[in-house]
Amino acid sequence: MAEDGEEKLLATVQHIVQTLGSSDTMTEDILKVFSNYDGRLSLDKIYAARGAVAAAAGGGGGGGGGERSMPASPPLPPPPAVAAPGSSARPPVTSMERTVRTLDRQISQFVTMDRLIWADSGDADAFLEAVDDLIGTVQELDAAGTNRVLLDRADELLSRCMARLEDEFRALIERPDDAAPSAPGGFASDGSDDEDFYGGEDGYGDEPIPIAKPVTDYDVVIDALSPGSIANVHQISRRMVDAGFGRECAEAYAAARRGFVDESVARLGVRPRTAEEVHASPWEELEFDIARWIPAFNMVFRILIPSERRLCDRVFDGLAPFGDLAFIAAVRTQALQLISFGDAISSSSRSPERLFRVVDMYEAVRDILPDLDPVFSDPYSAALRAEVSAVRNTLGSSIKGIFMELENLIRRDPARVATPGGGIHPITRYVMNYLRAACGSRQTLEEVMEGDLSAGGRAAASVDPDRPTSSLAVHIAWIMDVLHKNLDTKSKIYRDPSLACIFLMNNGKYIIQKVNDSELGVLLGDDWIKQLSTRVRRWSMDYQRSTWGKVTTVLQIGGSGVGALPAKAMLQKLRMFNTYFEEIYAVQSEWMVADDQLRMDVRSAVEDSVMPAYAALIARLKSAPETGRDLYIKYTPEDVEAHIQHLFEGAAK
Repeated sequence: MAEDGEEKLLATVQHIVQTLGSSDTMTEDILKVFSNYDGRLSLDKIYAARGAVAAAAGGGGGGGGGERSMPASPPLPPPPAVAAPGSSARPPVTSMERTVRTLDRQISQFVTMDRLIWADSGDADAFLEAVDDLIGTVQELDAAGTNRVLLDRADELLSRCMARLEDEFRALIERPDDAAPSAPGGFASDGSDDEDFYGGEDGYGDEPIPIAKPVTDYDVVIDALSPGSIANVHQISRRMVDAGFGRECAEAYAAARRGFVDESVARLGVRPRTAEEVHASPWEELEFDIARWIPAFNMVFRILIPSERRLCDRVFDGLAPFGDLAFIAAVRTQALQLISFGDAISSSSRSPERLFRVVDMYEAVRDILPDLDPVFSDPYSAALRAEVSAVRNTLGSSIKGIFMELENLIRRDPARVATPGGGIHPITRYVMNYLRAACGSRQTLEEVMEGDLSAGGRAAASVDPDRPTSSLAVHIAWIMDVLHKNLDTKSKIYRDPSLACIFLMNNGKYIIQKVNDSELGVLLGDDWIKQLSTRVRRWSMDYQRSTWGKVTTVLQIGGSGVGALPAKAMLQKLRMFNTYFEEIYAVQSEWMVADDQLRMDVRSAVEDSVMPAYAALIARLKSAPETGRDLYIKYTPEDVEAHIQHLFEGAAK
């Protein structure tokens, strides 16, 4: 009786399955429900009964009119090995098929959710467990290679899983604290938080992005995600890599983080500029851009990029090389934007006034290079580190080019208009003040001029810029030689040779002063200064000879006694002296000797050559009986000395 009751139960189940099981999946689900409901309805028994019914139908047995009726006491034969030809029986369902169908049902519940799966930790764990099972099933099917159709179905299900995991991954990175975000991929939300999140001060809307305050302490790490969020996204990244979707995971990470990186750079006040825009911009505008670029460059390469590397390494821990791919994809665009600005500045005009800002940029890039080695250590980011090194080199080349342009500027400075009163020429002031300021960065300039940089960004050999034979010293000495030649050419436009000497003396003395009170003296050396001082003394002697030579010649009266000049001849000499002296004083009192000490030295030299001879002439005339009391002396020796003391005071004396 028990067996007969079991046979009737099995027959009833078969009838229900045939009536309701419109698809393989539904049939499988119904059979599983019955097997779980009653121990007598195991899947093996049900499949055996289904096979017996199918065999009977294939043999022509059945009710009249072709209608299927449920037998009162169906037999329970064993399941046939092969279905009869022409039968409508379905092949037995394997355990792997049942697994795929079960996973399909489980996973479909999650991928169709209209909220973030990770909003519920229980759902997240269950979903990951199903994903792990699916990955294992796909790998097992692929290894067996016997059921291509089932493998394709499992692969399609896996792709759906990965698409949803990617959406979850990006949502957790972009909005880790949001319980039900409007995540990429079409998750529904009421939109109530959109305005708060994207608009206004956060810089996503139409409002301008606020500029961040300057940062001076670069020993900072940005923790963009909490440890819990990092653990969640790491779980997802591991599944995606295991499933063969590592590159897609890296791209999703980069897309999620790129917005943060872009906004961070925008907050630093740096705007994208093409090389053409940079070249066409006025220097005043570029100076402003450089003033923002330098702190932004330090912020990005000292804080932002290392922080992104740290986050990426934690998210993709043990999943190389996908972490490296994700990192470089996230930061490359903004890094290259900063680098391209440096390249554009390097290739723009090399007018001398740009030197100091370019040196600042060079030093910023050079100083950061050693710190980039651990950040860009993988093969994928090595190219970006090479780009940073390359912009350091191009900035160095620009500095060299600026010095060459300074030489050309001096050479091209025309000798058209003489400096009034033989004063200091503007080109002399410009060049000397320029070089003094440049020597404030002489260690950097020496490094650039040496041109021997190691791959690490430091000078390959120890640089001693204090030696007069260093590259910078030689270069500056060459510029000084170019300046001297230019000044010599300018001196020839003076019609009065004496004024040309005053001009050369003034400019030579000014150069010596600027060299002595700056690091130029260390670079050029004592010998160079002595040589120029000798040239200044020679110009002074030339001035004495060309101006006062004829005066001292007139004052020569010879000795007393036999052969002495008569009083009449001495009076003629006195009149000639007065004429010469008045002419010289009228002109040279408006000449200028800018340096106080040099002016005193020139006056003293004039007194030493003129006063003894003039005093002797006056004394002889006073003692001559022919002149008597009617002798008229227009300038006493004291008067001449006083007039000499008023020479070289300039037109506004």
